[in-house]
Amino acid sequence: MNDIQLRQNILDEMEFEPSIDAADIGVAVESGIVTLTGHARTYAEKDAAERVVSRVKGVRGIAADIEVRIFGPKETDDDDIARRAVKMLDWNVSVPKDSVQVRVLKGWITLRGEVEWQYQKNAAYDAVRHLAGVVGVSNLVELKPHITAVDVKKRIEDAFQRDAALEADAIRIDVQGRKVILSGKVKTWSERQAAERAAWSAPGISTLDDRLTVG
Repeated sequence: MNDIQLRQNILDEMEFEPSIDAADIGVAVESGIVTLTGHARTYAEKDAAERVVSRVKGVRGIAADIEVRIFGPKETDDDDIARRAVKMLDWNVSVPKDSVQVRVLKGWITLRGEVEWQYQKNAAYDAVRHLAGVVGVSNLVELKPHITAVDVKKRIEDAFQRDAALEADAIRIDVQGRKVILSGKVKTWSERQAAERAAWSAPGISTLDDRLTVG
């Protein structure tokens, strides 16, 4: 697929997504690398645009230069954002109580703390990214070691085997402490993302080094 066709496919996908105002977002493609420019009204809209693009077949990488512009009579105070973020975390059953701390500076949320599972870290991010006034989120929540490196590798291998979208034999797994290294070759960008999700499903992983090539 050439870059012109890929760009059109991305534009079509963005137009189909109701949470995105595609008219405010520019799309450029070079050798399968997509650059997004323009502005979004919320951080959630920016995040949605990146997710939509990542699932389009043929995308090899994304450079997101979308600016979040908060529209309204005034900006939301940082302390108000922080209070609402803490409430959202408290209400989310997937986030262990008192495990994540919130810091807000000029609308940018930073999450810190420790949890056992990647899905809990993701849940903390998802709980706050939709809040009004948020211009960005840094998810610095760390994962605690939970099981041995051998067990981690076995769990990831099993997850690969269960996922019909993956050719497990084409992917190599190396576990170094709390770090997982994936190498090999996959056919599509979405297959690479599926491999990442499977790797993150193992508890105790704090770093994922994805060296998979697409093509």
